[in-house]
Amino acid sequence: MTRQRQSIGALVAAFMAAACSTTTLTSTPVPESEEAAYASSPANIASLTDVVTRNPNDPQAYNMRGTVFGQSGRQQEALTDFNKAISLDPKYTQAYANRALVLRQTGKLDQAMADYNKAISIDSNYAAAYLGRGVVLRQRGQLLQALADFNKAITLRPDMAQAYYNRGQLYQSQRQYQFAIDDFSTAIGLTQGEAGPYIARALSYLAINDAKAAASDLDDAVQLEPQSLTAWTSRGLAYERLGDKERAAGSYAKALNVSQNYDPAKQGFARVGGQYGRSYQTF
Repeated sequence: MTRQRQSIGALVAAFMAAACSTTTLTSTPVPESEEAAYASSPANIASLTDVVTRNPNDPQAYNMRGTVFGQSGRQQEALTDFNKAISLDPKYTQAYANRALVLRQTGKLDQAMADYNKAISIDSNYAAAYLGRGVVLRQRGQLLQALADFNKAITLRPDMAQAYYNRGQLYQSQRQYQFAIDDFSTAIGLTQGEAGPYIARALSYLAINDAKAAASDLDDAVQLEPQSLTAWTSRGLAYERLGDKERAAGSYAKALNVSQNYDPAKQGFARVGGQYGRSYQTF
């Protein structure tokens, strides 16, 4: 049981590290930027570039294209566009928050914090800025301040799934598992088709020894995100707890198919007597 507890801790740490390093839940339920509904395809970038060319003094055009560049992983181009948008409109709240998101992604937390603060100073009711600033504060270990920002974001936007998700992660990191479960449940209710809240809630269920509930969540998670190491490995642990070695081994094997050197999956596979080359029932 001690090894299983250590496995939960490792999985929680790995999952939260992954969530902090991306804009999405693993893919998050809702984007942090207002324009993130734009797909990041080359065709859309070309279309937005045409808009910029025809409207060289329109800050919104640069902000829109910058958002898509950011989603495409083209951070420097995104920053150039956000800088231009802000130079054209120094009170453009969304551009500050969007630039902060890219700065946060690239590890420039001080600059990201300054931009989130600026966005809030311009519009004290801009929920996305409180959410983003809360994430930075959590990364810095300033948990009480982060909690206050997540609470504020939720007050301003009760439908903001990611605010509940991030607050749930904070609660989870402090072993306040029931509060975390409640927030992840709300995030699940507000969004569709995202594995992240299911994985997170399952890890909290595992932490309070409710393996049956965890397994149910992870059944959903692996179907939503079939390449998730954390989902498959956590599912293996849940079924291991339930005494179902067949599904446990199958889940660990699926994780190893994604990454053959993933230690938590290797250790779990060995614990349940998994044999390489054998097929296992997963559902």
